[in-house]
Amino acid sequence: MSTSTSIPDAQAATCTDAPPSVGRPPDGRPTDGRPLYRQLADQYRRAIDNGALRPGDRMPSMRAFMQRHGVSLATATESYRTLERAALIDARPRAGYFVRARQTAALPEATEPDLAVVPGAAQFVGIHSAISAIVSKFQRYPDALNLGGATASPDLYPTDALQKAALRALRRRPTLLTAAGPDQGDPELRAIIARRALDAGIQIGADDVIMTHGGIEAVNLALRAVTQPGDTVAVESPCFFGLLQALESLGLRALEIPASPTTGIAIEALAFALQTHPGIKAVVVVPNLQNPLGSVMPDAHKARLVELCARAGIPLIEDDPYRELADTGQPPRSLKAWDTDGTVIHCTSFNKTLAPGMRVGWINGGRWHPRIGMLKFAQSRHNEQLSQVVLAEFLETNVYERHLRRLRDRLRIQRERMAAAIAASFPDGTRFTPPGGGMFFWIELPRDLSSAAFFDAALDEGIRVMPGTVFSNAGRFDHFIRLSCPSTDLDQADDAVRRLGRLAARRVAHARTP
Repeated sequence: MSTSTSIPDAQAATCTDAPPSVGRPPDGRPTDGRPLYRQLADQYRRAIDNGALRPGDRMPSMRAFMQRHGVSLATATESYRTLERAALIDARPRAGYFVRARQTAALPEATEPDLAVVPGAAQFVGIHSAISAIVSKFQRYPDALNLGGATASPDLYPTDALQKAALRALRRRPTLLTAAGPDQGDPELRAIIARRALDAGIQIGADDVIMTHGGIEAVNLALRAVTQPGDTVAVESPCFFGLLQALESLGLRALEIPASPTTGIAIEALAFALQTHPGIKAVVVVPNLQNPLGSVMPDAHKARLVELCARAGIPLIEDDPYRELADTGQPPRSLKAWDTDGTVIHCTSFNKTLAPGMRVGWINGGRWHPRIGMLKFAQSRHNEQLSQVVLAEFLETNVYERHLRRLRDRLRIQRERMAAAIAASFPDGTRFTPPGGGMFFWIELPRDLSSAAFFDAALDEGIRVMPGTVFSNAGRFDHFIRLSCPSTDLDQADDAVRRLGRLAARRVAHARTP
């Protein structure tokens, strides 16, 4: 952008409140040896990075900037021109300066699955040893920056508010830690969840909710309710490796159905599989912000998927923990919204949206709900009460909604920074489709770059990534990796992604050297 833009009239921009992170240096003088205009520009850069100033927000007028920071017109002008050169703000004629939407370099979108490929034979899952090997390597690098995780940074969750809510709950109900709770979970929380489920298009009552130890117990209960050891389950490909581990622990076969990075599981491929593999006993999908793809299934696809499974008489297990992290104005609907006969078993949790440490999930079992209730009692009895009471307090007020808005904003900022770094740093042949929310990037590397070898090399660089091989039981996705953006230190994450890009470029060049 040109830096010769004329300075807007001081009366044109009417912003009067500085972002919380922008203040006046003592005495208006430099405090760290750098020019004052650069210090001030960096303060506003941080305010933009952390979401205090968002795309489209009006910046303070020149007069307001000068008064707030006690600086001259020349210093104020150079501060704004520094932000302009960094493509962080725009000058609008007779209007003032505004925060600019982040621009990212373009990379080709990830390859869509080849629907002409016939799904292979169902296989007994044997992924656990591969996951164990990765975990073992992680443990040898405890200080490595984790860009391969599946939860946000603890800094993005309301730690203080949760602590205070827990103390209030214990004062009101001092026996929470010593008294056994109801088998299905706290009645008040289940009633609140049933009311909130309407936002996802789900119509259920409190008795239709069973609390679980996170979402993974909910999925395990669903699988146990509708399958027997040796049965075949259709899953998305790529597929969250935690599901593959669950299938392996239950002695089940996995039939991998290709999934699109934009629309999720391929309905046509699944329909063909149901015709050619009559032994399929269940279908498991993550319809909203699929892990690892980050795709959100369109409503038309959701309706077709539910109809297909209902017509075939096959239970459809919906794992939906990321729905509220989507960037859409209104969070997308769950598959359960299209369920008219109990075909869909809905599983979700608050691990990703509120508190990974609380491990609070819930399940609605559709027509298998009574059986799931018995399995829950046999498997793990009731959940502990304290987390449920704390969660009920959050959900009953607008505190949770405010937290979700902040969390989505911070994750969006992190994704934009990471997407820009990926596009600028990774070698030619890299492809990815930016997700519509959440925290994952599914990155397709050049085909001559092994993700397993890249995983080892990245650990040597002090960075964790997840190799694509663990997202398939059929040996697919060796040239893919999953990156996540859990770090709130944006500069640290940028540096790590650039180092990964340089590492990938070196390895590709080496692989292509005769």
